Amino acid sequence: MNNETERLGLPIITIAMLGILVVLVNIFVPLRIEVGPEQVHAQEDTTEVAETDSVEPQLVEFTLTTQIGGDPAMAFVGVGGDIDGVVNPELVVNQGDTVRITIINGDAVLHDFKLDEFDVYSGQLLSDEQTVTMEFVANQAGEFTYYCSIPGHREIGMFGLIRVIASESSNDNVADAPVQDSEPEVVPTVAPAVADAVSIVRNPDDVPPPVGDREAQTLVVDMTAVEVDGILADGTTYRYMTFDGQVPGPMLRMRVGDTMELHLHNEIESLLPHSIDLHAVTGPGGGAAFTQTIAGEDSVFTFRALQPGLYVYHCATPSVAHHITSGMYGLILVEPEGGLEPVDREFYVMQGEMYTTQPFGTAGHLDFSYDAMLDEDAEYFVFNGSANALTQDEYALRANVGETVRIYFGVGGPNAISSFHVIGEIFDRVYDEGSLTSAPLTDVQTTLVAPGGATMVEFTVDYPGRYILVDHALSRLERGLGGYLYVEGDADPTIFDAEGIANDAGH
Repeated sequence: MNNETERLGLPIITIAMLGILVVLVNIFVPLRIEVGPEQVHAQEDTTEVAETDSVEPQLVEFTLTTQIGGDPAMAFVGVGGDIDGVVNPELVVNQGDTVRITIINGDAVLHDFKLDEFDVYSGQLLSDEQTVTMEFVANQAGEFTYYCSIPGHREIGMFGLIRVIASESSNDNVADAPVQDSEPEVVPTVAPAVADAVSIVRNPDDVPPPVGDREAQTLVVDMTAVEVDGILADGTTYRYMTFDGQVPGPMLRMRVGDTMELHLHNEIESLLPHSIDLHAVTGPGGGAAFTQTIAGEDSVFTFRALQPGLYVYHCATPSVAHHITSGMYGLILVEPEGGLEPVDREFYVMQGEMYTTQPFGTAGHLDFSYDAMLDEDAEYFVFNGSANALTQDEYALRANVGETVRIYFGVGGPNAISSFHVIGEIFDRVYDEGSLTSAPLTDVQTTLVAPGGATMVEFTVDYPGRYILVDHALSRLERGLGGYLYVEGDADPTIFDAEGIANDAGH
């Protein structure tokens, strides 16, 4: 062995030191290293963070098209890439990216696109295939909602999420961000009243003639959905939705067994689709399923009146309550065989409530408030469309002593029940809930009418004077809900007698 060592030229002390070194390495640095699952996961997470931190800002592009009639009823739908066909897709970007969003209007219906936190707004899109592109820098991390701001559209499903993934450097200034103690008070503004606004009040005399005793027929009815700036009160205007330009829509009249062919046209100037649901119809949606009509288009359906009664009709396009509160409601009378008993005077009156951003009595052009409608917190209550409409000489009800009066009364709503009452009169007969085949209630002071419901009341006017139509939830009188019935003729002191002159203080 000494000969071999000497032949290799290695001193014995060197070999000894190498041996000691090998032992120490085996003790302190194991040659086999095992990596468990948790270690692998941590390694992957570290890699992802490193990749995210190293990503340079990019230009990220998305395309969305609007859609109606799907699920939900209105939505944005992705076009191309990973979001193709996805309803209200989540849009994911990194902080610092430049984001370019293109919106295509998929139908000739008014839509827009808003992203409040980045001050992004498309403006209004109305024409079919109208396209707009917006661009912004995603300079703050978090989750943000994009949506359509046309009243009612967001609430029925037209919104989605943009998720901005934070960069590591974005956390440096979080502690320095100011903390806001409370939300700033928002004071609603108001635009000037529309100078050329029109009266939308339906004259209560506007009642079609009685059907009489005739055989069943086929009737053809044309109606038009009209959006118009109308007079809500003195110095106050509002954007109404109407049937044929007035509130309520035209009273329709037929007899049981008649067939009606109803044509609905939506004016080309309309910003929204419209439809009609008649409670007298037996069939899907009361007709609404077949009359969702966009601007400039027409729809038609037929139905046969199977049951007599006094029924409400209304628009049934989402948001249904928004369209109703804006004026899209009316009555359809289906007379029994042989017709109704004749009376001297017939009147057509409907009650509704209106939800505005600005308080009752504000002058200017008022805005619709979706939140107030959801809270059922109305600013205005109206007969035939506008505040105190039926107290005006032009629209007041008129009769003579000794005449029989019939009022077709309905509630468009969309939310409030009416306690219908005529101050100073008693209803001789009330056809409760619009039933014409049940025996009427007699000698009634006040009758309840549900939203989407109707009643027919009859009475004889026995004494001259002014009688006031109210909802006996009387605070509503102070929010525009009142009407006058003027009765002329000779006074009978055996019915009523008083000294002095009547004044306006009695209600």
